[in-house]
Amino acid sequence: MSRDPTVPKTSTRTPATGASSVPAASSSAADISAFVAKARALATGAGGGNGRLVFALDATMSRQPTWDMACQLQADMFREAGSIGGLDIRLVYFRGLSECRASPWISDTAQLARLMAKISVVGGHTQIGRVLSETRREAVKESVRALVFVGDAMEENLDELCAKAGELGLLKVPCFMFQEGPDPVAEHAFREIARLSGGAWCRFDPGAAAQLRELLRAVAAYAAGGREALARLSQTASSARTLLTQLR
Repeated sequence: MSRDPTVPKTSTRTPATGASSVPAASSSAADISAFVAKARALATGAGGGNGRLVFALDATMSRQPTWDMACQLQADMFREAGSIGGLDIRLVYFRGLSECRASPWISDTAQLARLMAKISVVGGHTQIGRVLSETRREAVKESVRALVFVGDAMEENLDELCAKAGELGLLKVPCFMFQEGPDPVAEHAFREIARLSGGAWCRFDPGAAAQLRELLRAVAAYAAGGREALARLSQTASSARTLLTQLR
């Protein structure tokens, strides 16, 4: 995996192994028609086995503090899901000028922690569209319960992102968009992505580990046990109530 020598890195950690590059994707009218036909043919049930959650993170330069928090908090997602059923996570991250990578499906918290510890942040622009496309590809192959995205910015064409979010809505894959900080451009985009996919948006304060922990626990409960599990958690966790009221 090559890196532009002009783009600084914030640590000496090496790029993660076991993560494949996510290709850039665009949809023609024929592609979208074919996708919609396939989406309608899919079963809407969750099926057996663990719940499947795409866990996507902005790994550009401004994200170092939140990346470190997510590394520490990801075990809480597995613990929450384990109390309900189980959880398989596919980690997706973007950074640099055009790098977007996805891990295999992971069901072990230690394995995910090791993978995340190998990844360093690199300056660059957002690539949320590629995250949405990767999630769609996985959902077409096999059921995906939800996408959770953690970021603080949006620097892409909003109409294109909304089209991809709508496609995920057809597949019953809600996007949980967790925004760090007050950027109004990001908020507008994240709210639209959440709305069109049937998901939810929530903001957390910069560096607020407790807030992010509760949000991730709530999504893990949903991924493992569906709306009923999220409803049970909402009786004791305000973050779960916030997400539940937005889901359609």
